[in-house]
Parts: sequence; structure tokens; C-alpha cells
Amino acid sequence: MDRLTELERRVEKIERYLATGNATAVVKGKKQSAKEFLLGKTVTSETQKVLALAFFLERVEGLTSFNVADLESVFRSAREKLPKNMNDAVNKNIARGFIMQAKERKDSKKAWHLTSTGEQHVENGMRN
Repeated sequence: MDRLTELERRVEKIERYLATGNATAVVKGKKQSAKEFLLGKTVTSETQKVLALAFFLERVEGLTSFNVADLESVFRSAREKLPKNMNDAVNKNIARGFIMQAKERKDSKKAWHLTSTGEQHVENGMRN
């Protein structure tokens, strides 16, 4: 039974990596960086970068929700310029149905998580 549980955990990890579009990370067993993830996506605006990095936070880093501090931190780790107005970029993604507000606050700040539409948008290459 322990062996089955371990195998299920490993398969789940592989599926999570494959969903991010980084199959080579599974083969090498190394974690993908935020910069590597962004380089694998076609992002043309701050709003798209916020969405892509929010996806990274949830899928690669395993966060269940994220706040402004999380987004700023992942932008810095990717060595990307912070958006002029992070909340505006989040709100634009909310308006498009890609992000929604989480029920609970995180570290006393408003928190969000991706919608299934937002996840699909990133998985499908962020076209339009």
C-alpha cells in the first residue's frame, strides 16, 4: 500500500510538471525557475506576465492562492520589471475571467487564484 501511495505521488508530480509545459524538468528532476517558465511563454504585456507568473505560483510553487507580495516576489525572482500597477494588471485578468478573488485573505491582504479558464489560457500558449 505504501508503494502504491508513493507511485501515485510521483505520477501526480509528473502530471503537474507536464501541465506547465516543461517536460524536460521531469526528466532532469530539477525545478523550473520563474524566468525559465516565462521564457517558454509568449507574453506581450504586463497583464499577461501577471497571469503567467500567477500560473507559475500555483502550478510550480504549489500555492493555493497568491497576493500582491507573492506576485512581486516572483517578478523579482524572474528578474522582471514590476508592473507599474500590479492591482490593475490583476483586475484586468479578473475582467477577462482568468483570475478570481479567493474567499480568504492571505497575510492580511486580498488574495486571488486562477480560474479554470485562466489555467487553460496559459496552458494553450496565451493566444489572445
